[in-house]
Amino acid sequence: MTIRVEPEPSSRPLVVDLDGTLIPVDLLVEQFAAVAGRDWRSALAALGQLHRGKSALKAAIAECNEPRPALLPYDPAVIALVRKAREAGRPVYLATASHQLQAQAIADHLALFDGVFATTAEVNLAGQAKAKLLVDRFGEGGFDYVGNHSHDLSVWKHANAGYAVRPPARVRRGLQRLGVPFEILECRKSGVGDWLRALRVHQYAKNLLIFVPLLARHSVAPSQWLAASMMFVAFCLAASSAYLLNDLLDLEADRQHPTKFARPLACGAISTKAALVAIPVLLLLAAAISVMISPLCLLVIGGYLLLTLAYSFYLKRRMLVDVVALAMLYTVRVIAGSAASGIAPSEWLLAFSLFVFTCMALIKRYTEVALRLDRNLPDTTHRNYRKDDLVILATLAAATGTNAVTVFAFYVTSPAVTQLYSNPTLLWLICPLLVYLLGRALMVSHRREMYDDPVVWALRDRICRLGLVVGALIILAAL
Repeated sequence: MTIRVEPEPSSRPLVVDLDGTLIPVDLLVEQFAAVAGRDWRSALAALGQLHRGKSALKAAIAECNEPRPALLPYDPAVIALVRKAREAGRPVYLATASHQLQAQAIADHLALFDGVFATTAEVNLAGQAKAKLLVDRFGEGGFDYVGNHSHDLSVWKHANAGYAVRPPARVRRGLQRLGVPFEILECRKSGVGDWLRALRVHQYAKNLLIFVPLLARHSVAPSQWLAASMMFVAFCLAASSAYLLNDLLDLEADRQHPTKFARPLACGAISTKAALVAIPVLLLLAAAISVMISPLCLLVIGGYLLLTLAYSFYLKRRMLVDVVALAMLYTVRVIAGSAASGIAPSEWLLAFSLFVFTCMALIKRYTEVALRLDRNLPDTTHRNYRKDDLVILATLAAATGTNAVTVFAFYVTSPAVTQLYSNPTLLWLICPLLVYLLGRALMVSHRREMYDDPVVWALRDRICRLGLVVGALIILAAL
């Protein structure tokens, strides 16, 4: 039950919490992820301060991050409440357990607060500590408080009235037991659609590569297809955990990106704490499914995650190394299909996959750099590419695509083909089809008509889907 707060005297201060309230994210988690993404050694050094208390940890992390309040997502309902209080002549204060360096920068940016109470290197301003400070400053029942967390119950206990932002059920029950008049602010909550976007469900199409070894070997064994299907599910879960982690590390960069700023974590539609809970849950589910297939499958999943971690923390900022890493992440999916089905991958298949996916990764980087060039944006510090690298990226993409076609041509003439196909000569028709499809992907990117990952784009594109159908018909005719 919500008890509506009566209009307040203009002299009564309104005190607003920061994390989860004014901003729908946890600043400490975001800042730690930002430090870890830039330099994991600095992140470990900051964690080393935890033995001195949480306030020391927050101080260490704050010193490693330049405040960027303009990039943070702010809750419009809370901002509206603050503006209404100011228009009524009431003083408004920001009181937060975040470090004072960040809190003061946010207050200066918004220019809506008469004062700031925040954590220092000596005092962690949370729960009882915050309640004591506010009572000492404004008196018992001498302020209204806006919060969202169970820790805020100890503050609401001493407030005249409360406003709860996206409160969990236990917080609502706690407020009702306190007997303090309160309102629930109608704020946007994360929904199924937000989670589907954060987990990148649309990217699951990439994991269909797991079935390639079975198709290449013309397997019809139900047990092999069942094992590959289980591996598909495990890879989807593992990939989603990796996407969430990558988004946590890239929050600052995503918020400055012309399109990625709308990602659920970047815009605050999903909280950083919720993402931190989801990551290990997804990993455990992926590990449980893969180990049901075989220990080798668990090893492949582990290798994929290690490569993903290396990419997220280091490799993605290294020129061309990131492209090779992306190609390997695609190729690992083919290896995963082999591990699940027990079909050993041929050297031809692995070589072809590596060149094709290197081409796709280069087109992906080309698209990103072209976007910055067209919008006259500065070179990003998050990737080691400049706008004048565009021609080189296109050249490398064309070269690796050509190499993929060459590998396929050699495969057609290999002894392995005669064992699998009765009319292998027909497979030569796939070579010009590959030239067309890979060349078209590069041309579409050059014309600025590609806005997604090239592999996902290819699966959505009508002409590419038609090309896949034609290729499948050629293979069936060659059997």
